[in-house]
Amino acid sequence: MNNNIGKEFIEKTKYKYLGETDQDKELPQPPLEVEYDKDTILILLPSVENIKVKDIDLRQAIESRKSLRKYADKPLTMEELSYLLWCTQGVKRISSIPATIRNVPSAGARHSFETYLLINKVDGIKPGLYRYLAIEHKLMEVNIEPDMAEKVTNSCGNQIFIKNSAVTFIWSTAIYRMKWRYGERGYRYIHLDAGHVCQNLYLASQSIDSGVCAIAAFDDDEINRLLGLDGEEQFVVYLATVGKKNIL
Repeated sequence: MNNNIGKEFIEKTKYKYLGETDQDKELPQPPLEVEYDKDTILILLPSVENIKVKDIDLRQAIESRKSLRKYADKPLTMEELSYLLWCTQGVKRISSIPATIRNVPSAGARHSFETYLLINKVDGIKPGLYRYLAIEHKLMEVNIEPDMAEKVTNSCGNQIFIKNSAVTFIWSTAIYRMKWRYGERGYRYIHLDAGHVCQNLYLASQSIDSGVCAIAAFDDDEINRLLGLDGEEQFVVYLATVGKKNIL
């Protein structure tokens, strides 16, 4: 094993190596969203304009934020899930470039992430794997076989709180959306973007009496296989569990 892989990554993705990108070559930019089968089962999420959450001071949310691995045996409502998805990847508008303008920052507004969800306990939604269609604000059914929670948990080193969460967010990247503008340096930016997204999840969850635990320990090949991703053009970058707090 090459013990200098990390150093090589930092060196070879320095700006001086950027070179001419596909955007510079005036090649067409990739779609703003990974295409999907229009015949797939879709779930319309509640409109965010009508969702009421607890008012919480921003400083209080920041100072009370901590990783939570033990959750109450209580489901999220569909409204609460809709709110969390909106806060983490919600599309406010599509600009004329075109680019999606969302509730989190992204390098060059490239927003290369797709959000998958392992749903265990959400009122009105069958347990299983889903994908969030951010532009449409809908859920797409991916796999509702009864052992999906077990498989995702195993792919993350058997971290049991995944099975016990209400929902586990799984963020994958469609990497060419980023590379089209930034070439190999884009691999740096997706990891910065992941931090922006996950922190929004931590803070938003405070207003629905829920906690979050970010997860970076997972078997890349196994979890990509579970989601049907090729591991090269699309691959998982980050996960985070969400569940209701045990309030005494």
